[in-house]
Amino acid sequence: MPVTDVQHDMETLTLTITADFAAPVERVWQVYADPRQLEKVWGPPTYPATVVDHDLTPGGRVTYYMTGPEGDKHAGYWHVTTVDRPTGFSFDDGFADLDFNPKPGLPVSHNVFTFAAHSGGTHATYVSRYASAEALQQVLDMGVVEGATSAINQIDDLVVS
Repeated sequence: MPVTDVQHDMETLTLTITADFAAPVERVWQVYADPRQLEKVWGPPTYPATVVDHDLTPGGRVTYYMTGPEGDKHAGYWHVTTVDRPTGFSFDDGFADLDFNPKPGLPVSHNVFTFAAHSGGTHATYVSRYASAEALQQVLDMGVVEGATSAINQIDDLVVS
């Protein structure tokens, strides 16, 4: 399994996931740069993603929805803040309605994804920061650790095929 560690810290309001992939940094970068590849790993296996808009540039927007086993759809968006190809990017990630309007009352996280060469592969660090301990607890209660871990663990199969 690529995920090697998961930590949440209520003082710093962060959720940090680390993973190691058996592929070079540029290959891992491509997973996020290509919307069709991103669809294969953004949601957990039982909630595959469909990327609708994909502009991975500073100021750009990515919109997506995940479809559950019963056909239920859950939408979200990214507002891309920085891009440092191929070593990482940052974005604000929020919940949305099916027209991709932000859902009030649900947390928005600021995310920093970094990719570094390590032992012939890539060491990835995914840090999500929330505005409050309550917001972090809300996503923890929603199963973000299990969902993100299962989603990230799909990347290895994609990058080695």
